[in-house]
Amino acid sequence: MGDDLAARRPGGNRVLIPRGRPLLGPSGRAWASGLLAGCAILVGLLGLVFRGQTRAGGFDTAIDTSFIAFFAGHRDLLPWLAKPGTPIPAVLISAVIAAGCLLAGRLNGAVLALAAVPAADGLTDGLLKPLIHRTYFGGVVYPSGHTTAVVALTATLAVLLLVPPQRSSTRVARVLLVAIFCVASALVATAVIALRWHYFTDTVAGAAVGVGTVCALALILDLVWPPASRRAVAGTAHKRQARSTASPR
Repeated sequence: MGDDLAARRPGGNRVLIPRGRPLLGPSGRAWASGLLAGCAILVGLLGLVFRGQTRAGGFDTAIDTSFIAFFAGHRDLLPWLAKPGTPIPAVLISAVIAAGCLLAGRLNGAVLALAAVPAADGLTDGLLKPLIHRTYFGGVVYPSGHTTAVVALTATLAVLLLVPPQRSSTRVARVLLVAIFCVASALVATAVIALRWHYFTDTVAGAAVGVGTVCALALILDLVWPPASRRAVAGTAHKRQARSTASPR
């Protein structure tokens, strides 16, 4: 059984609400903190370089041109490749992940799944895009919101499915699912570049925001939601029952 949260029924008996083991644990917090710091530095440095930019630099032009040329004959396919990074699919996938966490007794995992995409998108659209104000055909583009959303989903699954301890019998399925989402993230980033919605470096920053947000949320959840010691569910109930059935003196 995972760690539980003590609560009380109206009659006074204590029950345990499953809430799941820590998302990262002591061994995972170090690398999550390092990833968070690295992502923040990357987004900040690129933001300083591209702030107020209205056209691509040489680096982005060289990469973007190859993507655009490669998909020149497949323009109808590109919006479908970008679809997983749009709001409705991202929210639906988040809900499915959260439901799976609840079935597995990992309430903290469900909170992470439901919070990751809104938090990452809020940071991208509410703070970074207006602050950096890098434009492409007049629209603000840094970081890529599509990439942010799909990478946040991928990072959420990585935390939930790959951070030990995990069942060895499900290792192949878990790794395969995360790999599929990694491929989907790469396809979304490729599509928004080929559609001329974003520069290449917008997608790099979007990926960093997605990963960094999930790391930050997982660290916060582990901090404010410490593991509870497992306690006997029937302790209080047994005492009450003993008192009620005791022979009168």
